[in-house]
Amino acid sequence: MIEDIRRRALHRTSILEGQLRGLTKMIENEDYCMDIIAQSRAIERALESLNRLLLENHLRTHVSEMFEQGGDGREQAVAELLKAFDFDGR
Repeated sequence: MIEDIRRRALHRTSILEGQLRGLTKMIENEDYCMDIIAQSRAIERALESLNRLLLENHLRTHVSEMFEQGGDGREQAVAELLKAFDFDGR
């Protein structure tokens, strides 16, 4: 994994852990529904941000190598990307 991306991804997972703990407390405390939804949506955005980082790492490392290899490696890279974006039909 690219070191800068690894560091940023770990930082985002720490933030996500805190957000999830906060969401749990909000539900336990029966906070206002719209506040809970807002927190849940913030978690979704944070996960998307993490996924972008992980995808960037995958593209810069594995996918570039697989495309250079050509053949089956290239086809596997395309299949993985389609799966990552839920375009694989499953």
